[in-house]
Amino acid sequence: MNNLNRVDKISTDAKKVIISVNPKAGRTSPMLRAEELRDRLNRMGFQAELGTDLEEISEKVAGYQRNGELRVLVGVGGDGTAAELVNRTAPGTPITLLSSGTANLIAKYLRLGRSPKRLAEVIAGGHVLHLDAGRANDRLFLVMIGCGFDAHVVQQVHAYRENRYKSGGKQGAHISYFSYIKPIIKSLLSYRYPRIHIETQDSQVIAAQWVFIFNLPRYGWGIPLVLQSNGTDGRLDHCLFQKGSIINGLKYTVFAQCGAMHRLLPDVKLGQSKKYRITSDSEVFYQLDGDPGGKLPVEVEIIEKRFTVVVPEWAVRRYGTLPHSS
Repeated sequence: MNNLNRVDKISTDAKKVIISVNPKAGRTSPMLRAEELRDRLNRMGFQAELGTDLEEISEKVAGYQRNGELRVLVGVGGDGTAAELVNRTAPGTPITLLSSGTANLIAKYLRLGRSPKRLAEVIAGGHVLHLDAGRANDRLFLVMIGCGFDAHVVQQVHAYRENRYKSGGKQGAHISYFSYIKPIIKSLLSYRYPRIHIETQDSQVIAAQWVFIFNLPRYGWGIPLVLQSNGTDGRLDHCLFQKGSIINGLKYTVFAQCGAMHRLLPDVKLGQSKKYRITSDSEVFYQLDGDPGGKLPVEVEIIEKRFTVVVPEWAVRRYGTLPHSS
């Protein structure tokens, strides 16, 4: 496959910018930085507008895209915000991110940053990269899917977040890494580590108790679980931990943090596949890009070039020349 098919540049005639703000993202309201980005873009000659209603935003984006007017849809939030926008828009819709979430793994991977000034310059540059996405049942994800312990923690954190938001405590609905401490401790004391079965495209079946499948090589605060994943190779990368318990969890974390040494452990399985089927005889949750996804079973597959993202020029030079499947 020609690498140039994954690299593009937006027409200078496309002036419309839609800025979608997730009011629940991060620890503080992202609206001020979103307004700064809008104002900067308008001074630069673009036509930027803000919105928080995802249905209304999706309709506007579709219309502007059809007419060749859309420069970019900006997600102001974290990885979950980015995934939500991709799920709500057609393939080929240019998207970029103003970091305002907890982990911001996609923005860190592409070095988009938190500065409205810097992102305005990226948008003006108009460089586009087409990255792969994953699909879990009928839901797209951009970074990873996790099954088991981490998804159990995510389920608790987001249940608390939604309850706080619905009760009117909008500032309390913002989460940080500290929001995970209590759910992690609670899960460490109560989680039973049920056995999970992972079937790859070549019908290989592997049993594990921690399951991570990546499109991009980012997880948590930067634990290097799958260094080779790059989002442009037409494959998903899995990291499977086969033993449960607190002790084993600490072991895997320490080995991974020490130069990705977990890959040398006999109870860690690494590999790639285009498709997976993940099942369990017990109730097991899965999470997508840090948001609750549902319960097993789940069918997972790669969707090549599904995520069209506006990036700095260096990212086009680096990731646009990586080999892709044919």
